[in-house]
Amino acid sequence: MRFMGRPGFDYVGVGVGAVIFGRGNRVFLARRGPRARNEPDTWEFPGGEVELGEPLEDAIRREFREEYGMEIELTDALGAFDHFLPGAEHWVSITYCGRHVRGEPVIREPEKCAEIGWFEPQDLPERLSEITKKNVAELRRQKRLPEEAPAP
Repeated sequence: MRFMGRPGFDYVGVGVGAVIFGRGNRVFLARRGPRARNEPDTWEFPGGEVELGEPLEDAIRREFREEYGMEIELTDALGAFDHFLPGAEHWVSITYCGRHVRGEPVIREPEKCAEIGWFEPQDLPERLSEITKKNVAELRRQKRLPEEAPAP
């Protein structure tokens, strides 16, 4: 059966994302570009839409290769999260944890991504996407990320 319409609007869309750890336990984040489909100029753990017939883990590895030229190894699933966006858009996002294996990260889709970087877990950017805020809260709940740095 093939669904008609737009995922996230006419039916619940399925997305995947990944918290990727690099050297020194830093995490990889991307800042959504000004022409991103939603939540422009926010930082996120990268991800994307799952294609019909595509296994979840294959989808997130594909997204990192296509968008950043990175090879990643997934270690486990962080969880599944409701992702509600303005305009009555609803997605379910499965977030994985993993590590950077090879490939110097570069922005391959500049219309979607304005900036990338590695961040200390206790010093993340302020403007996080809604799903990334949920991911960070879950990472901290599971004690995989330290609490935020104290204010000076």
